[in-house]
Amino acid sequence: MWKKKQNKFPGGIHPTDGYDKALTMDLPVHEYWPETVTILSEQSFGGKCQLLVKPKDKVVAGQQIGIPEAFMAAPLHASVSGEVLRVEEVNNQGRNILACIIKRGDTSKQDAQEYESKLVDIENFTKEEIIAGIRDGGLTGMGGAGFPTHKKYETDKKIDALLINAAECEPFLTCDYRLMLEYSYAVANGIRLLLKASGAPKAYLCMEDNKPEAAKVLGKILENTKDIEVKVLPTQYPQGGERQLIQAVLGREVPMGGLPAEAGAIVSNVGTAKATADMLLGKTPLIRRIVTVTGCVKNPGNYLVPIGTSAKELVELCGGVTVKNNRVIAGGPMTGPCVASDWNGESELFYVTKNTSGILVLPDSQYEEQPCIRCAGCESVCPAGLVPYQIEFAYLEEDYDLCESLYASECIACGCCSYICPAKRELSVRTRMARDMVKQRMRERAVKK
Repeated sequence: MWKKKQNKFPGGIHPTDGYDKALTMDLPVHEYWPETVTILSEQSFGGKCQLLVKPKDKVVAGQQIGIPEAFMAAPLHASVSGEVLRVEEVNNQGRNILACIIKRGDTSKQDAQEYESKLVDIENFTKEEIIAGIRDGGLTGMGGAGFPTHKKYETDKKIDALLINAAECEPFLTCDYRLMLEYSYAVANGIRLLLKASGAPKAYLCMEDNKPEAAKVLGKILENTKDIEVKVLPTQYPQGGERQLIQAVLGREVPMGGLPAEAGAIVSNVGTAKATADMLLGKTPLIRRIVTVTGCVKNPGNYLVPIGTSAKELVELCGGVTVKNNRVIAGGPMTGPCVASDWNGESELFYVTKNTSGILVLPDSQYEEQPCIRCAGCESVCPAGLVPYQIEFAYLEEDYDLCESLYASECIACGCCSYICPAKRELSVRTRMARDMVKQRMRERAVKK
């Protein structure tokens, strides 16, 4: 069941020695219920919803409060029961976004349900019912860009493999690891439901080999499930990238500009699998998630919180920051945006969304860019097979035709190039900007045709 085959994708890095994960990986998840939640109408970039509530409305946890207005949006639900205080724009990571602020009423503790303690019968669920439940529950990818989950499963491509992404390759983050240990049966039942929704004959629960306890626990639960295999992969960043995971596990490459379905695969985060079980078996939409709060805080930990919880409150809950000159990151250090520098604990940081995996505080580091020495280190670690320093030169010269011929559109914004660069070039930022420019030009050409 548990096969430790050294599958690999090209490139990649090893950014830490494991000290980062050790800060929180052995700490149990604690629940936290804030007095108010601020639920953003845009849970991921471009995923805007129309809010259905107004001030003084009474809502109950799980009630739908927003309907999608964009392709990247999924239905939005109240994460707590209580009263709507305000519907107004709030600043979140430098953008003004319409939000619903709810004052929480009493929190009633839910009894454990059968699917959380054993493998349950899912025979009566049809593929269509599962996909509809995923859509109505507002499920999104919980480890990345927050893409609406149901859209992946509505593909007309033939799918022969479902990959459950539990790699959690970003340094410092352990929310998925704790999820697998503490909600093992819910995760397993969710995988079974997603496998049925995909129509694939086989599912792989994919994790890095720095999570042996999770592999052991879930391997035991799934040992008699012939169509689900626990796949243990080498610890290497960015193992959790969709394309890298497909290449490592299945030995396939996603076509340039294509989606995983074109390689016969669907990739879903392990948190999304658990949320699927919550919705289909527990009748609870995606309204809570685990968030890792770590780095330079007094007491790092993992917290199960309602969507809309204040990041500032969570840092305070951990005893506050321990370094004056700091950077606060939403997510992991490789791909998460910096939301504050030299934060003093007074201003708001951001509000937890469905795809908020962590809040990380690091010591501030100032580097001065130096001229590129053409060492090609960035080329050797790029998991997409690009030459980032050449793309950077082309972008700075505004030669977008050259950017396109260098396949800038295939950048996955993993940050490996910037990490490895001895000249401290902002390669990741510029390559990503070149990618966005090239994709915009490609879209414009398509419209003209």
